[in-house]
Amino acid sequence: MEPFTALVVILALVLSATALGLVWRAQQGRIAPVAGDVITPTDVASEVPFGRDATLLLFSTELCARCPGTSRLLAGVAGSRPGVAHLNVDLTHRADLANRYGVMQTPTTLILDGTGRVRARIGGVPHRAGIARHLDDLTGSSHVRLAS
Repeated sequence: MEPFTALVVILALVLSATALGLVWRAQQGRIAPVAGDVITPTDVASEVPFGRDATLLLFSTELCARCPGTSRLLAGVAGSRPGVAHLNVDLTHRADLANRYGVMQTPTTLILDGTGRVRARIGGVPHRAGIARHLDDLTGSSHVRLAS
């Protein structure tokens, strides 16, 4: 192959890889509204009950570097809202759950309504403001936190 042709091929590969990376990065943390299945605590082998108004269901693994921070974020959001629960499901030894709920990456968060129906899916680290807006829409309330 001629040097010029090789350079053009390499440049095209780098540009396409960069474009794909930027598209993937833009999708991370984005809330995708869905109308999914109903999930119960038994379905995910949890003894912790779901929230009265909503549940933030986090799928993680032992080796996920972003999962502990995501868990703290979701626990903080749930802790500041009555009727909202946070539940962490470790998929490390539960490939059946990953397949059942279509988890292709960790962290993956499902937002469930009060009946356990999946209302949103977030791949990657979620944004606190986006979760708050979605919970406000889901519960029909406007959660306002006063600064102290």
